[in-house]
Amino acid sequence: MAKFIMIGENIHCIAPSIKKAMDERDEKPILERAEKQLKAGATYLDFNIGPKRKGSEGLMSWGIQLLQSHFDNVPIALDTADIDEIESGIKVYNRSKGKPIVNSADAGERRKYIDVAAANEAIVIALCSKEGVPKDIEERQACCMEMLEHGMNLGMDASDLWFDPLFIVIKGMQDKQKEVLDFIRWLSEQGFNSSGGLSNVSNGMPKAVRPQVNSIMIAMAIGAGLTSAIVNPCETQLNHSIRTADIIMDNNLFADSFLEV
Repeated sequence: MAKFIMIGENIHCIAPSIKKAMDERDEKPILERAEKQLKAGATYLDFNIGPKRKGSEGLMSWGIQLLQSHFDNVPIALDTADIDEIESGIKVYNRSKGKPIVNSADAGERRKYIDVAAANEAIVIALCSKEGVPKDIEERQACCMEMLEHGMNLGMDASDLWFDPLFIVIKGMQDKQKEVLDFIRWLSEQGFNSSGGLSNVSNGMPKAVRPQVNSIMIAMAIGAGLTSAIVNPCETQLNHSIRTADIIMDNNLFADSFLEV
């Protein structure tokens, strides 16, 4: 019985207030977002500093030490296109509550992120694509097996590669959604872990309908065997769908108060 793993997505430099807090090393906005996500049930926190830019040196290690010191060594997903920052962050990371996650590799130019994860005994989220959206499920499978072989040749355990099925926007790519779910089902049949950015599916939709779409998609994905996702745990409808799906999939014990626990 393994509960679904929520990786809280809300500490990211795309949000102007968080980017400002990162640039100024202002703790308060970051800690506030972290606390809300953890109270909502997040297991990991994604700390997303974006690409390498002026002033970002040392930001990842600062963020990891800040979050882990305030929240009992909460496990972190290190999210950046700057490999130097990932490596410096891992050096100060406390593993007592879980391995660090490197976010993320792919089967193309970002395959080197698997090397970083392997060298540091970390988990890596591995996007099953080389460039752009795969043309079919067979291409996703080929990318998956290529990355698996690469990681295992470096001494990684297969369980430390969390394969990303590539959640894609429904608006304009509606015909690809069933393919994503079929691929998640295939990953589950192979016994692989999986994770990815769930909220991508509702990008471009009216704000009022995004929670509905996200919550239904996550429930269907968990039913297909998805083991983790990068989500907004503070989105109530989505959060309740995850908790209910965990009950139905027998990943958690039922209690009348399960939505409150």
